[in-house]
Amino acid sequence: MKHRYLPLTESDKKEMLDVIGVNSVDELFNDIPERVRFKGEYNIKPAATESALMKELAGLAQKNADLKNNTSFLGAGVYDHYMPVIVDHVLSRSEFYTAYTPYQPEVSQGELQAIFEFQTMVCELTGMEVANASMYDGGTALAEAAMLSAGHTRRKKVLISTTVHPESKEVLKTYAKGQYIEVVEIPQKEGVTDVEALKELINEDVAAVIVQYPNFLGRIEPLKELEEIIHAHKSMFVVSSNPLALGALTPPGKFGADVVVGDVQVFGIPTAFGGPHCGYFAVTNKLVRKVPGRLIGQTVDEEGRRGFVLTLQAREQHIRREKATSNICSNQALTALAASVAMTALGKKGVKEMALANFQKANYAKKQFKENGFEIVFDGHSFNEFVVKLNAPVKEVNVKLLEKGIIGGYDLGRDYSDLKNHMLVAVTELRTKEEIDTFVKEMGEYHA
Repeated sequence: MKHRYLPLTESDKKEMLDVIGVNSVDELFNDIPERVRFKGEYNIKPAATESALMKELAGLAQKNADLKNNTSFLGAGVYDHYMPVIVDHVLSRSEFYTAYTPYQPEVSQGELQAIFEFQTMVCELTGMEVANASMYDGGTALAEAAMLSAGHTRRKKVLISTTVHPESKEVLKTYAKGQYIEVVEIPQKEGVTDVEALKELINEDVAAVIVQYPNFLGRIEPLKELEEIIHAHKSMFVVSSNPLALGALTPPGKFGADVVVGDVQVFGIPTAFGGPHCGYFAVTNKLVRKVPGRLIGQTVDEEGRRGFVLTLQAREQHIRREKATSNICSNQALTALAASVAMTALGKKGVKEMALANFQKANYAKKQFKENGFEIVFDGHSFNEFVVKLNAPVKEVNVKLLEKGIIGGYDLGRDYSDLKNHMLVAVTELRTKEEIDTFVKEMGEYHA
């Protein structure tokens, strides 16, 4: 019988106490001095019945602006995409749902194979040679790439484009502070990294140059042009990329990227108010021994049967601390599995079709905005996001939109002082023509 809740009976409690050799639960706290024990009443509401509690929690949950009852045009790193129903079915299997780090390969073959398949698909999407597992999210993967670059080049400066996700830039700065690495931002020009500014900033002290593809403003960075400048100074070329976009765009590996990182939330992971996510980290073969997290390898057993094992692990838990390249610790295998199942269900053709649908629908929305008098800022090649200039604060506009059942775009004024009253709009394959037309109509009075 399946239980959502397993009660603890008095006999269960007595049996456990007998096993550990104590007479009561209070005895477990004997080492804590009486004078520091809390003896008052907690400032919480009285216990409710199960039915009353469920009703209260349901009422609170209904206050959330969820994606079932609202149409979302909010992206900025977390997107509303199609999730094949098989994702939840596979994730709910107990052998995956309860699994943690597969330290014992002989009893973890399913888990190990799932991670191996994840690594393989990431390599296929990015055009890189090796990929790992167990990165928390895109932001920490980006910061880890910068740390790897600094260690590999023995340099102490990192250049990052201002068009990289603002939260990722803050994560990088936090990592860099502890390693005494200088972080310098490259300004943008017309929504992409300013190439001339990069030429001025880069020198022999720069460990890595980091760009995003597509970038935070929705534009497609000129990777080929950037790569030539970066590698001329023997700096590392790090690209943070939306893996779904790579279903339509030329992968960074084809442009000579040294490290490609990103977040696989776009494949089978719900928005879920911001997490949990799963980052990916892909490199060229020359960097394989410096990759953070875990690498799963394929091998054969004594009888020649296919098997999977943990191979290289460069984090401090597994090797001498002074030799470790990372302290990434958690196991993101469940969310990596979600991404793997989604990518498998879609297939190569499906991923490409899904990517192209994002591109086409975003361009349709862009066209409708223009025809209705709006200015599209940084107009040009983009994937599924673009910037619209408004005549009112984005925060106020979003409040009005929510009253109409629409979750508006991201307020760029929060992160860019020169983009006050500018909205970053995301249009995914799930948005219908009718939803896009309604959105543009409701935005009608706010064109600048």
